[in-house]
Amino acid sequence: MGYRNLLIGCVADDFTGASDASSFLRRQGLRTVLCTGIPDSLDFAESCDAVVIALKTRSVPAEEAVCASLAAMRRLHALGAKQLYLKYCSTFDSTKHGNIGPVLDAALEEFRLPYTLLCPALPVNGRTVKDGILYVNGVPLSESPMKDHPLNPMWDSEIAILMREQSKYPCHVLTAEELLLGAGYIENRIKEFSAASPHFYIVPDYYEDSHAGLIYSLFKNARLLSGGSGLLGNEHIRAESQAQRKLLPTQASGKTLLLAGSCSKMTLEQLSRYRESGNKMIKIIPMEVLGGRQTAESLWNETNGRDRVMLYSSAPPEALAKIPAEQRHKVSQALEGIMAELALRAVRGGYTQIIVAGGETSGAITESLGFNSYLIGESIAPGVPVMMPLEDSNIRLVLKSGNFGQADFFAHAIEMTTKGSRGM
Repeated sequence: MGYRNLLIGCVADDFTGASDASSFLRRQGLRTVLCTGIPDSLDFAESCDAVVIALKTRSVPAEEAVCASLAAMRRLHALGAKQLYLKYCSTFDSTKHGNIGPVLDAALEEFRLPYTLLCPALPVNGRTVKDGILYVNGVPLSESPMKDHPLNPMWDSEIAILMREQSKYPCHVLTAEELLLGAGYIENRIKEFSAASPHFYIVPDYYEDSHAGLIYSLFKNARLLSGGSGLLGNEHIRAESQAQRKLLPTQASGKTLLLAGSCSKMTLEQLSRYRESGNKMIKIIPMEVLGGRQTAESLWNETNGRDRVMLYSSAPPEALAKIPAEQRHKVSQALEGIMAELALRAVRGGYTQIIVAGGETSGAITESLGFNSYLIGESIAPGVPVMMPLEDSNIRLVLKSGNFGQADFFAHAIEMTTKGSRGM
């Protein structure tokens, strides 16, 4: 059964990416629900404008990512979603041979589509595309801090070159000047591309906020789009919404626990700012965890049930480099497990606000907590909404990608989620 109001069905490759997409959709007035994995029931979709499915497919083998992503897209398509959207990181975060390319190749073939867009740009967060080159805060991707990503270091800045290693199909760049030539010109270009290959990708310029509306107006009828959250935040989507429903209350009574697993430059800056404010912080040391000297129980005991304690494993690139290469994956899994258990202990212990930094960390935590779907509320920062589990309306979760948010993010998140800390 299809749902007439379901405008967009979105599949994201990790949880923070899903919450990022959800926040932009909700900002446009769409009643949005985020699901962890493919839910057994989607009865709630009847009252939704958008459904976002969060997978954990960014760093898994390509075959696994393809299988999971196609299953999610098939489900959303069967529900009658007018448009499908594959959401990946605005820094095109992927392994060298996947998973963005293999998933999109499979989607084009599955739904018999000639093309889709590759549109990772999100100017509000410093991600822009010009002449097919992806920039992070004005710096080419491969020269940005993403070159030091512990799992997926970025080795080039040109989207077509990144895709060449991943995809069977060619990429074509459309400059801002070409986009301004209008629908007729774009249609002719698409015909040219189609004559050369049965499937292909279009990489549009997107380095100004105004480009979102331009791109969406030209490609709004495409059955499948892909990219970051930039296209999801444009006013053309708002115009389509039938809901315009009231935001859920972002604040709840109770204590807050903060967890940081991201090693991004921005998260490190946010931790430094939080430390300067005199807040309690507990460092999780990777090799201590591997050696069994730090455990979830010992760390939890160290919090002593206090409010607003920060537990973090985040570290700068030079510290990560000291971990033997053959142990890094094991370390990453161990840290994710520790964070997940700490979050579970907190919720069971009556904490109502959980604030998390890091995509992989967030995915592990949501899996541990066992909530399956979330109503999306007000945003702490662009791409970082407050989320309320449909299974427990007392809980507020804030899950951010490592690079998102301003320096005072943690203090701001506490203020926005704690009842009585600001005017309602």
